[in-house]
Amino acid sequence: MSLLGKAAVAMWWSVRPEQRSEFGDWHSHEHFPERMSIPGFRRGSRWTSTTDAEGFFVLYELEQYEVLTSSGYLDRLNAPTPWSAKMMPHHLGMVRSQCRVASSFGGGVATSLATIRLSPQAGRETELQTRLSETLSALALQPGLTGAHLLFTDTPRTSAPTTEQQIRGRDGAADWIVLLSGYDADVVDAGVAGQFSPSSLHAAGAREDIKIGRYRLAFTMTPQDVARSSNPARRTADKKNEMPCRIGGFPVVLVT
Repeated sequence: MSLLGKAAVAMWWSVRPEQRSEFGDWHSHEHFPERMSIPGFRRGSRWTSTTDAEGFFVLYELEQYEVLTSSGYLDRLNAPTPWSAKMMPHHLGMVRSQCRVASSFGGGVATSLATIRLSPQAGRETELQTRLSETLSALALQPGLTGAHLLFTDTPRTSAPTTEQQIRGRDGAADWIVLLSGYDADVVDAGVAGQFSPSSLHAAGAREDIKIGRYRLAFTMTPQDVARSSNPARRTADKKNEMPCRIGGFPVVLVT
């Protein structure tokens, strides 16, 4: 996938099995539409871990870095809905990074994703950034892959923790973040095992405390999706154009 803006919010957390069903309902039907209604939010995606039964990764893509300190965003963070207030304590081990997009290559939305959290060795920041950007640019063009991105955490200075943060408790933050996405999970894994293995990254200038996560796409939404679902006239028009039929013995509804 190609990131739709110059900033992002990248988040990792866990949800216990007994909360996952309600979490999915809330996050898909209330929280994502709320966030995608904020000016400057371009796309949200939720990913489930393929190695940790409780793990999630969520990415919000923002038009500009200034969206992070906009009244539209801060007002929502400080006025959670009752359902949000109920669900926030179930975000366990929250790592929330507010980022600038340093490099972004590729296009489209994929089904597999690897996240790599790393930090540069002192004095090797420029060397590591150059190496990562060159590698990401080349990887994004390979069969099986669709996107390769580098994010830098740059937390805005705010006067106090938001209401949502106070409900969750203290959030952690990553430093540098690499995202590698593709339609072939094996190819994504090969990239992680090769160019982005801990030993390769350390040799390129990264510190040794590297965290790698592997995910599959669960849900994605854009502001256009919210506008369509919240427009009664559009829903009525679509309903009038629906044509029930059967394909291969299965009931389906075609929209003409």
